[in-house]
Amino acid sequence: MRWQYAGRSDVGKVRQGNEDALFADEARGVFIVADGMGGHVAGEVASQIATEMVGPGVSRAVEQGLRGEDLQERALELIEEANRAIMERADNEPEKRGMGTTVTLLALMPGSRYLFQQVGDSRGYLFRDGALTQITRDHTVVQQQVDRGALAPEQARDHPLSHILTRALGTEFDVETDTYSDQVKVGDIFLLCSDGLSGMLPDEEIRRILLSPTGDVQQMADGLVAAANEAGGLDNITALVVKILP
Repeated sequence: MRWQYAGRSDVGKVRQGNEDALFADEARGVFIVADGMGGHVAGEVASQIATEMVGPGVSRAVEQGLRGEDLQERALELIEEANRAIMERADNEPEKRGMGTTVTLLALMPGSRYLFQQVGDSRGYLFRDGALTQITRDHTVVQQQVDRGALAPEQARDHPLSHILTRALGTEFDVETDTYSDQVKVGDIFLLCSDGLSGMLPDEEIRRILLSPTGDVQQMADGLVAAANEAGGLDNITALVVKILP
């Protein structure tokens, strides 16, 4: 299985700093987007801790030959370790108390399978045969209301509480991670993004940009970030695109 990736992170048009972070190990097929929270530089610190601990750790596990459930379990352990590290840093530095981060991990595994692991509302999408599917599920108050039937999906997008998370690294000692895994097909395009992108662009606009006639992943990533800025750029914007090659 072969692939290529491109990523871009942008401060947007409103924020003073960029609290998003991304990790990409193209050789081993390990990719992460993290969206920090906490104000000042605290969110930036939390997202960096997550990417710097989880990304290289999963890469080492892939290099050591872990796959399937063994790789999944190692990734979960690393996310838990990052969660504890963020909480300990906040305990030791009072100005960083309350910091946290989302984390969305994609690992491409031998046997043509993908693994998503996610905490928060940074999303993982799969674009296959012209159809865009959100693989991950947002850990937000609004999504909980949608799941209960109290809110229609079309109402969730512009809801004033859409940014309130129910899960994040750094907020609770025990972190619950969602896991998704399935087969990969040639031509698949994976998109990992922060909510600064998904909150600004409807899925149909994301799909239109991923339909790029050139098939160039850097043009896709750049186009997504540019479109989110054109729509208002209200938050930091990160897009990481991975395309499966013949």
